This record gives sequence, C-alpha cells and structure tokens, in this order.
Amino acid sequence: MTILEVIQSATGYLEKNGVEDARLNAEHLLAHALGKKKRLDLYLEFDRPLSESDRAPLRDLVRQRGQGVPLQHLLGTAEFHGRVFKCDARALVPRPETEQLVELAQSKIQNPKSKILDVGTGSGVIAITLALALPEAVVTAIDASPDALALAQENAAALGAVVTFVHGDLLPNEPPTFDLIVANLPYIPSGEIAELSREVRRDPSAALDGGADGLDLVRRLIEQGVTRLAPDGKMFLEIGHDQAARVAEIFATHGYRDVAIHRDYPGVERFVSASR
Repeated sequence: MTILEVIQSATGYLEKNGVEDARLNAEHLLAHALGKKKRLDLYLEFDRPLSESDRAPLRDLVRQRGQGVPLQHLLGTAEFHGRVFKCDARALVPRPETEQLVELAQSKIQNPKSKILDVGTGSGVIAITLALALPEAVVTAIDASPDALALAQENAAALGAVVTFVHGDLLPNEPPTFDLIVANLPYIPSGEIAELSREVRRDPSAALDGGADGLDLVRRLIEQGVTRLAPDGKMFLEIGHDQAARVAEIFATHGYRDVAIHRDYPGVERFVSASR
C-alpha cells in the first residue's frame, strides 16, 4: 500500500469509530509512526509504498485512537502558543482557548518584573509561556498533583523557562503577594463528567471535576486571592461556557473591582478578570 492508500484506510477506520477530523488524525499518526516532523511531509510522498514493518506501528496507534485515546497522548506532544509541549495522561491536554487566557493576562501586565502565579498549572503551558514572554518576571506555578508538576518541570527544562514549581492546594503557603494570578481550574460540574467526550474523560479526573456546580475551586481561589494579590493586582480565570455571570458575582461579593467578562474567539464568555 502507498502512503495515500494507508491514510485513506486509517481515515475510514477512525470515521467508523467516531473520531472527529479522522483524516487529519490519520495523517498525524502516520507522520509520527514514520518519524516525520510534519504531517505535510507526507504530501510529497503519497505514492511511496509502505512495507509491513512501516505499517505495523501505525496499526496500534490507529487502534488506540479509535478507542478514544487522545491524539496528543499518542503523539506525546501538544502545540500551545507556537511551542511544542510534552503531553501525556499526567495532566489536562492544553486547550486552544487557554492560549487566549494567556494573551489576555499578558496584555494587562505593566511591570515586566511582575510576580506571577499560575494556579493548577497542569502541564505548565500557562506559566512557561508567560515566563518565556516576560523573562524578567518572577513566575511561580502550583499544582496539587505531583505527576502534573513533574510533567510541567520537564516542559520548563525542555523549553528553557525559569519557573518555580510548588506542590500545594491553590495558593502557596508562603505569604508573598502576586501582581497577577492566572488559573484554568477544574470547572466541570461533577454530574456532567460522564457526559464529556471519551477523549476528555481520559484527562485526570482531578483536572476536570469542579464540584457540584463546577465552581468549588474557583470560589476558594477568589476568596484566598483577597489577601494574596498586591494592590492593583489582577486575577484572570478561565471558566465554563455558562459560568461567567456567577463567577463575576463571586468576585464582586469579595470586594474585587473592575470585574470583566471576556469572550473567546468563537464568542463564548470564557474568561473573567478582576482587580484588587
């Protein structure tokens, strides 16, 4: 079979197994199996015959993808804000909308030497991206999962980012204040976890489950942030598609000012920010 025929066969299998963007997935998996840096390299070799030994690794990858294993886990990487991060089952697969959370937060930073905290860092994409964009900033990242922290540290080392990683629940125990707190905390209501796509359910449950209404951790962080944000410090949160009004109310209840709701590129009210 040629490369094109293998892609077509894999695409058909993935479509039958309910995988969205089946052709794109098939191309990524074949490029990975063949050691190609870019899937587009395959387009230059559509007529190249593939031996049985060439096709064997792809079969296992396609089978796992058809069973709902996320593409990023199979590739071992995920792209975020123009960089490639290591990605596996230790942390949430980075979402495209989180790139906009980083952009919003960065746009409000006036002091290049700001003290920044990323709460629930997961694979570290937020903290690392901000640290690389603001090399003079003091960036701290915290997570309750030792496995997620290990993954974040691996990513920071690979990308040359200077970030202090802390194991803990929400805010660090030390008393320093921060100019910016940014977080993409678990926000899925517990009762809706079972309704998520099979790919999303492969993420760690602790990275998804936000309690009865999805806002347990968000409430706690907003409450704790009252004493941990510096004067005029800002907090930026990524939240669920229908939670913006409630989160804005929580901020207001705790005396924050300049509370604002921001839409993501598709128009969903995805982020809420506030100042002290």
